[in-house]
Amino acid sequence: MKKKEINISILIIILIIAAIATLILAVGLGPVTVSPSVVARILLQKIPGIGNMITEDWPTLASNIVLGLRLPRVLLGMIVGASLAVIGVTLQALVRNNLAEPFILGVSSGASAFATLGMLFGVFRIFGRFSLSISAFLGAAVTIIFVYLLSRVKGRINIAQLLLSGVAISMIMDGLTRFITLSAPNALGLHNATFWLSGSLAGAQWAYLSLPAIVLIVCTGVLILNYRGMNLLLLGEDSAGALGVNVRQLQKMLIIVASLMAGVTVSVSGTIGFVGLMVPHFTRLLVGANHKKVLPVSALLGGILVVWVDVVARMIIAPGELPVGILTAIIGGPLFIWMLKRKTKGV
Repeated sequence: MKKKEINISILIIILIIAAIATLILAVGLGPVTVSPSVVARILLQKIPGIGNMITEDWPTLASNIVLGLRLPRVLLGMIVGASLAVIGVTLQALVRNNLAEPFILGVSSGASAFATLGMLFGVFRIFGRFSLSISAFLGAAVTIIFVYLLSRVKGRINIAQLLLSGVAISMIMDGLTRFITLSAPNALGLHNATFWLSGSLAGAQWAYLSLPAIVLIVCTGVLILNYRGMNLLLLGEDSAGALGVNVRQLQKMLIIVASLMAGVTVSVSGTIGFVGLMVPHFTRLLVGANHKKVLPVSALLGGILVVWVDVVARMIIAPGELPVGILTAIIGGPLFIWMLKRKTKGV
């Protein structure tokens, strides 16, 4: 047991180092390349107590590119990737199936539909600067509740019913989203909404970071505190209840957490699919099924993955860029088929 604890600690340290390296390298990549050493010194200069020891010998353009353009985008990618991975872990624990994720269960589609409605027609403008986040949260919550209720047969979650319900609700929400976008009051709004729905970090700004970062930290903390209940829930509702877990309360908490994180994430990045499917799966291959380990490792892996996919997305057709959601779909679709076939063979 002690050996496993050391291994997970070493793994988390390695992933933190990898995340820092990813941050430095990704910020420097683009049409104008900034060397990793310059990026590191620019970032170190902003740290109190260390900045005074760094001599500024780089051009102002490099500082503007790093701090004004790329650093917010890379940080947003880290936050979005971590959030999507944690959402995937949460939903998989809720429905006790490793094939569950926001995109497949329609949660992302519901968040996108409500967010698009608010974006193009200002339906939720009463919430001010948080209108997009709140509208996406409401869409995610409505969708996950519908899917969850439809998947229950005789008081239990039926996996086949779950996947079919997710597909059906997702199609309904996607149809609603298309209807809303086609009804857009102007062509510019239609173009912006379409690009946003494809999943992109292009609009990253410093102002967009605080809310999703706070939601990620708080929700992940709540989940880690309830890791034991999530572990026992994998055994089945009856077994978890017999071992002292308040199953209904735990399920409600997971629904709220997943909806909140999905809503906030979709509001800042659009729909980025399959991250919540791929990352938890590979995390379990590394550390097993204990959510105390799965949650932090998934968050780190998800953040690193989305940042590098975004780097490819903005460089593959430079000076233009592809939406991140397109690349994750191209990568994640075949992976999901492989996982589905692998799971079917194991049954």
